[in-house]
Amino acid sequence: MARLDVAALPGDGIGPEVTRAALEVLHLVATVGGHELRVTEWPIGWAAIEAGRGPLPDETRDACRAAPAVLVGAVGDPRAGDRPLAERPVTGLLALRRALGCFVNVRPARVSEGHLRFSALRAERARGVDLVFVRELAGGLYYGEPRALDGAEGRAWNTLRYEAEEIERIARFAFETARARRGRLTSVDKANVLETFRLWRATVDRVATDFPDVELEHMLIDRAAMELMVRPAQFDTVLTSNLLGDILSDQAAGVVGSLGLLGSASLGGESDLYEPVHGSAPDLVGTDRANPIGAIASVALMLRHTFDLVEEAALIERAIDAVLAAGHHTADLSSPDGDPTQALGTTALTKRILARVREATPAPA
Repeated sequence: MARLDVAALPGDGIGPEVTRAALEVLHLVATVGGHELRVTEWPIGWAAIEAGRGPLPDETRDACRAAPAVLVGAVGDPRAGDRPLAERPVTGLLALRRALGCFVNVRPARVSEGHLRFSALRAERARGVDLVFVRELAGGLYYGEPRALDGAEGRAWNTLRYEAEEIERIARFAFETARARRGRLTSVDKANVLETFRLWRATVDRVATDFPDVELEHMLIDRAAMELMVRPAQFDTVLTSNLLGDILSDQAAGVVGSLGLLGSASLGGESDLYEPVHGSAPDLVGTDRANPIGAIASVALMLRHTFDLVEEAALIERAIDAVLAAGHHTADLSSPDGDPTQALGTTALTKRILARVREATPAPA
């Protein structure tokens, strides 16, 4: 029996709805597995700002540091659009990643037979896609200094900066990931133009000498974006910088079918951080139309990476695949026959996944 301590940060928009669904699935899996689950909830983002505590309250940060795993629903609200960066919801999430020391984001993108009908690509291109993005999360353009917006002068600037040590640690994680999968690593950069990525490529090449069993390929970002649409099944493990990974992994959501299907794990620090990759979708709040699968898939990643419960993680992933294969989906996914009225709501789809978990769980002796 394992003890599962989780700090839940439902956040903004549809965050509370998908977090609730994910925690229902986690509670069921913990119960049938005989594990002890303890969940505490804390504010982040616009919900925290409205309460007058800033986008990342001290008590939230401290609770996340004390828990081995953190589950975030979503952050963001259009009412924050004109505020300074320090007062926007996304700043809370970026500050949390930095406070926890997370330097790697893992985002799988897999097209099972259940996903196939929802892919933006033709079936023959999408079939067999099973890749994982390993994205550097603590450096690069998002954190580089100096940065400024001078509206009066009509100019702005950001700094793309990496140290070799930052590149080396993410590269080692990516090589280890590739070694445990199919032994192929694609490192994406823009080394033909930017000096930062020349350092990136040289550092990755140096790390590669310690992994002779992993096949390394370098690919420019523009080509990688094209190849992801034309031949996505060629990719196994994809190593990227912070900005490039943010963009490219969202593009992969089109291959799978929707941002609402993908979960992610941010690792390498004091605690591990899990979150679906979609936004807060304020227009869907209270309509029971949000897709809970990304949050539920994030819980599966949590069980695998933080708590080393591989079978329990696979149980959830099989349940998701089975529900999609049966044709059940939310409104963000295209109905196979084009009829959007066949879409299920958040609650109904979650119940289908819970039922599949129960069906796959052996009865007690």
